[in-house]
Amino acid sequence: MSELVAASEQAIAKGSTSFAAAARLLPRAVRDDTVMLYAWCRHADDVVDGQVSGATPADGHDATAAVAQLRADTLAALHGDGPMAPPFAALRTVARRHDFPDAWPLALIDGFTMDAEGRRYATLTDTLDYAYHVAGVVGVMMARVMGVRDEDVLDRACDLGLAFQLTNIARDVQDDAAIGRVYLPQDWLDAAGARVDAPGTPALNGVIARLVSEAEPYYASARGGLAELPVQAAWSIAAALRVYRAIGRKILRAGPGFDGRRVSTSGAEKVALVAAAAADAATSRWQRPSARLRGLWTRVRA
Repeated sequence: MSELVAASEQAIAKGSTSFAAAARLLPRAVRDDTVMLYAWCRHADDVVDGQVSGATPADGHDATAAVAQLRADTLAALHGDGPMAPPFAALRTVARRHDFPDAWPLALIDGFTMDAEGRRYATLTDTLDYAYHVAGVVGVMMARVMGVRDEDVLDRACDLGLAFQLTNIARDVQDDAAIGRVYLPQDWLDAAGARVDAPGTPALNGVIARLVSEAEPYYASARGGLAELPVQAAWSIAAALRVYRAIGRKILRAGPGFDGRRVSTSGAEKVALVAAAAADAATSRWQRPSARLRGLWTRVRA
């Protein structure tokens, strides 16, 4: 294992147990590149928030300046050959090996810019546009690392990222509101008479449940693309899909009684979901790929 991969794995272990569990299912070469890419994504997120793997932001953190520096460092990684900090060296290695267009990593930074600017989201379309920039494009890049070149299949990978982010938004409404961020569509909140600073209220829980339900067709679309992946990659993606979808289902089961606290899956639940995902990957070998659902939000291809 290279020092760069080892450093990336350490960052992942601290930052995302769900991703780390799914990544273990990948073939070694694909896993190494996936881990390196995710480490850069995680580092970029932490830089903008003034955090290191979830630590409290430093006083006086300037998110706008952090985004500008992140963009400059990222472009230097994509086009330069000088020494770089490990997350940027990892991005450079992966982006060049898999021929990323600049637009993909820069789209992620555009999403972080939305956070730095404190943007609000008037409609579901606005929320989905944000979800693409912070998660859908990550799905596209991950799929490219897994060997996908077909644009239609990359759309399925984008769908999975969108589903993940909608689930994350639904789960984290209270935590996000505490730092002044609101990702729920404002027109939904207005129609329901809901406030994000009133966790556990039926009105807000109704909006949260609606967003969880909105993620479902994107999960279904992503699952329909498993047949286009190598079997081990399909298993990893199916596992991540099941784990994140289970979080949304827990929120729905809580119903009006959901108290807004962060929902997660236990270690035992993850083991069961990973096992079920093996069957998903196996059956995808003989299933014909289904057509992508109509009416889904669709990325602008780079």
